[in-house]
Amino acid sequence: MTTGVIRILLADDHKFFRDGVRTLLNSVHDFEVVGEAVNGEDAVGLAMEVKPDVILMDLQMPGLNGVEATRRIVDILPNVGIIVVTMFEDTDSVLAAMRAGARGYILKDADEDVLLRSIRSVAHGEALFSPSIARRLLTYLADVTPSASRLSFPELTEREREVLALIADGLNNQELADRLGCSLKTARNHVSNVLSKLHAVDRNEAIARARAAGLGSSRS
Repeated sequence: MTTGVIRILLADDHKFFRDGVRTLLNSVHDFEVVGEAVNGEDAVGLAMEVKPDVILMDLQMPGLNGVEATRRIVDILPNVGIIVVTMFEDTDSVLAAMRAGARGYILKDADEDVLLRSIRSVAHGEALFSPSIARRLLTYLADVTPSASRLSFPELTEREREVLALIADGLNNQELADRLGCSLKTARNHVSNVLSKLHAVDRNEAIARARAAGLGSSRS
């Protein structure tokens, strides 16, 4: 549990946003901004260097995105509390951030008191989500029909889960394009995104993981 000053790292590629948040946090007597990162790689490096109590992490940054940066930081510094601060409120983004190890998820247009309360809660080992995100998660848990693909691969979008299922069913890129009604280039991009998000070495690894989760056929 953090005591005394709460040390905070900002990770966002928009200077205007960082300046505003820094000004707000520096006005709080027990908060200290100890570093600012403009992309995911910087966030990982600075986290290793300054070892903050809390990181405010944007999702979409140049190069390494916020979800992957969160995953890498939490793997090395599991006690660091990461709060995703973003404009993205879709369920896929929330689940991906949680799976990566984020303890909070708030929107950039949230009230200042929500941000400050989130920082204090996460610094003390708790988890806190802005009201709209919490409602979205409750709705998801209440309404969604659990499926192997959703539970096993929350980092994928609905379309990417569909692509993964078709890959596991043995479809090649041209067959994917025909089934999805898109160009061959778009189909290739979907496959590339799926492999990247799953950290799969190749298509065969993705197929094996998908079939282990109950997707696709069992044919070779």
